[in-house]
Amino acid sequence: MPGRTIGKAMQLGYPGSDSRSSDSVKVNRISAGDIPFGAAVALNPDNSVIAFGDGHTDVNFLGIAVRTVKQQTDVFEPAGGYKNGDPTDVMVRGSVIVAFKGKGTPTAGGSVYIRVTADPLLPIAAIGDIEAEADGTNTVQLENLRFTTGRTDASGTVEVSVLSRRI
Repeated sequence: MPGRTIGKAMQLGYPGSDSRSSDSVKVNRISAGDIPFGAAVALNPDNSVIAFGDGHTDVNFLGIAVRTVKQQTDVFEPAGGYKNGDPTDVMVRGSVIVAFKGKGTPTAGGSVYIRVTADPLLPIAAIGDIEAEADGTNTVQLENLRFTTGRTDASGTVEVSVLSRRI
């Protein structure tokens, strides 16, 4: 019986999707701003969450916004996510799919950096993007986050693991 191979490897999935659910722990907090699925999330002092960005450090990192129940509701917004005031599911331990647009090449178990300052010489990388290489003061290393396999698929997504729950 003849067979055909369409691709050599399956896609990893959509940003914010659980990738290995047997070891995942999620918490739910109210969003203090728009947070795309698969975005790194920072915890605010008032127990709300916000997309990781300018002024944040590794200490602020809570986890990754996941699409556990909420689905994309706007067909013109390709990534989907949580709006200001939404109850927001955040993976605080486990593996999840994120978009990878930054510098470097992910490696299995490798360090994960997040862009906190825009770089005019790298217009594709925005604040909050996951990267595999330090970029001076433009990025922060997230000590509690590692690349799981190092594999990036054709859609530009990669699997990361939140190593341990901080709260």
